[in-house]
Amino acid sequence: MTKPPNTLSPDEREALSWTQSARFLTTASQLIQLPAPGLPEIAFVGRSNAGKSTAINTLAQHRRLAFASKTPGRTQHINLFHVGPADAPDALWADLPGYGYAAVARGAKLRWQEVMADYLAHRHALSGIVMMVDSRHGFTPLDQQLLEFVAPRVARGEVKLLVLLTKADKLNRTESQRAMADAQKVLADLATDDTDISIVLFSALSRLGLADAAVVLRGWVPKPVAAA
Repeated sequence: MTKPPNTLSPDEREALSWTQSARFLTTASQLIQLPAPGLPEIAFVGRSNAGKSTAINTLAQHRRLAFASKTPGRTQHINLFHVGPADAPDALWADLPGYGYAAVARGAKLRWQEVMADYLAHRHALSGIVMMVDSRHGFTPLDQQLLEFVAPRVARGEVKLLVLLTKADKLNRTESQRAMADAQKVLADLATDDTDISIVLFSALSRLGLADAAVVLRGWVPKPVAAA
């Protein structure tokens, strides 16, 4: 259920204020073009039609922060966004290319999917992954492949995982409960004492799960220690 603004907790308000500070930093087609590792990085991944760009824009409360193309799969770069205070950002969001869209030229698709794989497997600054899964379809075979690819880092506790079950406004209550249960089953094999895994039913249209997702993301980033 979507929460009216006047019912948000202090933690939810603070988290939403933080996500809404996201602003564009740079774009890169190769890992060598990325900034030197420093701030914790949160990567957004998902199928080309799972609503990834829309989810980022909803979290940031910015219509065109992440470009949502009418033709899925056209984004072929890593787009980075600063998050946190303007004078002292405390995190980076990385919008990775969507996967699984067949209309992209094979050579180009293989090139940027290799860049995405290298980023997810080897980027030391990566501290969390937000995976968009269409709630109406659950984990497709391609989603399963992506999950298996990042599973070692998640299982070792190196990288946290948030699964957003997108487009949840299109589900009734029974379907929503089933989508959550199915996702929990898929992710159960990853669970260990070291893993940090969350699942949120999410809708950019109704704002369902917006505050919950923001709280999870904010909790991944260390807050500055107040001066004594």
